[in-house]
Amino acid sequence: MSGPECCENPPTLASVGESSDVLQIASLNSYVSGNTDSKIAVLLISDVYDYGAPKLRKLADKVASAGYYVVVPDFFHGDPKTPEDSLQDWIKNHRQMEAIPFAKSVIQALKEKGISKIGAAGFCWGAKVVVELAKEAEIQVAAILHPALLTLDDIKGVKVSIAILGAEIDKWSPPELVKEFELALKAKPEIDHFVKIYSGVSHGWTVRWKDDDEIAVKCAKEAHEDLLAWFAKCL
Repeated sequence: MSGPECCENPPTLASVGESSDVLQIASLNSYVSGNTDSKIAVLLISDVYDYGAPKLRKLADKVASAGYYVVVPDFFHGDPKTPEDSLQDWIKNHRQMEAIPFAKSVIQALKEKGISKIGAAGFCWGAKVVVELAKEAEIQVAAILHPALLTLDDIKGVKVSIAILGAEIDKWSPPELVKEFELALKAKPEIDHFVKIYSGVSHGWTVRWKDDDEIAVKCAKEAHEDLLAWFAKCL
């Protein structure tokens, strides 16, 4: 995850003060969208650019339009990756495993609010967090999009339904590795799964596509629809 793929086409980040849709859930500021009375919640766990990324928030709104209460927590505590940061150094200070207790606190707060089912989707950095939650069945449904720093053993440990959306051009989750993930899931028939590789796109395309890249725009929309269909099927 130390390569440029995770940093291409960085977004202009929204600040907390720019949105009335930022609430504190457990100890984390979180962008929220959707019906507050819904009994089904979806967590979106960001890439290195955190919860202020406009395209991620736009996707949160799209997921919320399907009837879910969507929460995008700030697992970086106000310290997203910036162009000035060395990714290697930034990652050392924002390890995925350190986010797990915070994610569990958010899940508990949602349950206390009356949420009965929770799905989660993780992008790049966030995919590992989602998989760790799926290993412990802290969530009911998982989805990971262009994941980074995941191993075959991670996937073998998943205990809930999971979708894996991968890019054809991806150093961190190349199609060969995604196919290994799929084979591991096929060996566990009790775990429902959906695996798809999108042609002509590269790592990060679902939340950091370039607007002038017709293929990326088309495939991002397709991936978003597939994500919604997955949640509709499993939640």
